[in-house]
Amino acid sequence: MDKLVVGILAHVDAGKTTLSEGLLYTCGRLKKLGRVDHQDAFLDTDPMERARGITIFSKQAVLPLDGAELTLLDTPGHADFSSEMERTLQVLDCAILVISGTDGVQGHTHTLWRLLERYGVPTFLFVNKMDLAGADKAALLAGLKAGLDEGCVDFTAPAAERDEAAALCGEDALERYLEDGALDGDTLTALIARRKLFPCWFGSALKLEGVAEFLRGLVAYAPGPGMAPILPPGCSKFPGTTRGTA
Repeated sequence: MDKLVVGILAHVDAGKTTLSEGLLYTCGRLKKLGRVDHQDAFLDTDPMERARGITIFSKQAVLPLDGAELTLLDTPGHADFSSEMERTLQVLDCAILVISGTDGVQGHTHTLWRLLERYGVPTFLFVNKMDLAGADKAALLAGLKAGLDEGCVDFTAPAAERDEAAALCGEDALERYLEDGALDGDTLTALIARRKLFPCWFGSALKLEGVAEFLRGLVAYAPGPGMAPILPPGCSKFPGTTRGTA
């Protein structure tokens, strides 16, 4: 993977901008972490954004990584600005969906999920705020499977446990798992590209817990531009067209 365009989406207050800050800091783009509540977040540059503590306009930042260059598109989380968020979806190679560990799947999360499905965007999940009271990993994973897709798999679990769960996401993967007892990276990436598998990480962006591990997983398994996802019937990444039309 050489270059990758990744969008980051979330229900408002799930910690999307905080995770963006954590990713930039982990990559060395920031020497100091900014915070939404301190009005010094790197990507929230507009005075209205800093005053209201929310993202209003989509921004981009380049994250230099070993063997890859990741362009991160930070999008608004508030439903009032969803049109600004939606216009970025047609250019993404994959998306990061941030879930609040204390709230789980919320109303706008469902809207975002349907849009990601409509545009056929391979999706990684980061479950944030796991340091707060009430964040139950097992319950959250069950909620993701029930509320979003059964293909949500815990990528913080041991590899054997992860592979066993991922193998259930596709017939080819299951056959490979039964033969080899494990799944290689190419198989996992192919499942992600086809939106059969949705890798999940758990952590705390504010405390940088799990951020580096998430970033390594994103780079390792993200489908590149050459791996086109399978879109739902009649859908296209470009609104107003159908698959196979110009």
